[in-house]
Amino acid sequence: MRIFSLLAMVLALSTAAAPAARAADSDASKIAVTHEMIAAWKAADWRKVADLFAEDGVLHSMMVEPVVGRPAIYERIAALGKGAPGGVVLDVAHMGVIDGLVFIERTDRYVYNGHAGATPVVGVLDIRDGKVREWREYYDRAALLRDMGVTTEADPVAKK
Repeated sequence: MRIFSLLAMVLALSTAAAPAARAADSDASKIAVTHEMIAAWKAADWRKVADLFAEDGVLHSMMVEPVVGRPAIYERIAALGKGAPGGVVLDVAHMGVIDGLVFIERTDRYVYNGHAGATPVVGVLDIRDGKVREWREYYDRAALLRDMGVTTEADPVAKK
């Protein structure tokens, strides 16, 4: 009888914890983290942007090498942010969760070193435990650089 009581208690505790774990990674919580990220970019809060990534998170603009780890992500974003002290407005057209990933179709609006730009982007965010594990970005890099007033040779992000 004791074994069944102990087994029942363990089962009850494990099933009680399961909804809490799932709630942390619900579609709504992932969208909430994404909205925090959008607000941080608009506010030019580069520390907040980086802090929304997992410690070993990845930021990958698909046309350049990925940036791995929160410190490296902060360094990259803060360096780019110096040219856009007014922040970047992520003007979202569509956002949703598909197969556990957040998809954002948007236009990024910014002024970078005096050059106004608007770049269409699709971002895919893998958010787990309230942090961005990976953020993949798809956009026309040549158009972005042109709008930023940056030549390909002076690209502040591309690996040489």
